[in-house]
Amino acid sequence: MENWWQGSSETRLLVAPDSAATEKGVGHFLSLRHPKSGKATCYLVVDEKLFELQWFKLPYGSWFLGDYVHKDGCHYTATPVDPVFIMLPIFEEARMKKGDEPGKFRQLDEILFINGYPGYQHLLSIAEKSMQVVCEVKEIGSTRFFRLDDTKVFAWLSYKVHQLKQTMGTLDKNYAARAEKELLADAVSIMGEYLLDEPWLKNLCDSLKLNLEDVGEAAHKQNYQDVADTDDFGSPVALQGKSGADKKASKVGRQVKKAKVETDSQNIKEMFTRASRRAR
Repeated sequence: MENWWQGSSETRLLVAPDSAATEKGVGHFLSLRHPKSGKATCYLVVDEKLFELQWFKLPYGSWFLGDYVHKDGCHYTATPVDPVFIMLPIFEEARMKKGDEPGKFRQLDEILFINGYPGYQHLLSIAEKSMQVVCEVKEIGSTRFFRLDDTKVFAWLSYKVHQLKQTMGTLDKNYAARAEKELLADAVSIMGEYLLDEPWLKNLCDSLKLNLEDVGEAAHKQNYQDVADTDDFGSPVALQGKSGADKKASKVGRQVKKAKVETDSQNIKEMFTRASRRAR
């Protein structure tokens, strides 16, 4: 991430994979659409892996960065996110589906050409590898064409939900004690933070014999690992853009706020600087 700190006015701590230790030795901040809200959100790409940024702020704390003390104890954490979630609405729009028609096959570089979001062009190789699981792929000569396939999407979503449900049962005894349907609703509520209500979340709930109200109630009751309890933390949010699906449940009986993810953050690079520069 060459020169990514330059021009910033504040020091911020980012916990992320060391790009210097990866195979390609480079990382990039990208502004992409949030898959649920559609708002511009900052992501990190390191060694062809996609990460979302979480913001954590404790009520008390500081950071010692070299010879500099940063009094604000907040920090950012880069957590892995499945790129299929991020690209699903892009591929849905790209097939230009009308009625019961399956839509059109499109080339990958055409699908990922999004006006105002050049960051998607950095995801061509990631998309080619990951989106095959939810797309039909046709090859004409040396050119590949992709079209989102509803059957594959729902098979993938069902797999993700059941995988998450099994994982949640091992994280906290409160989850393990929940009824099967409640645990399933919890898992879908986490998934729902990455999905548009129409068509994916609603149809997923229908296939699992849940309703959106149950899922919404489960999301309201969710507790996550204690990261903050302060008025300037901002409105609590969950998952991508909120808290990753791998986040552990909070301790029993503790009502906590959730990690806040930066949105509308095309210029998030400006929030970072080297500690040595501030120490001068």
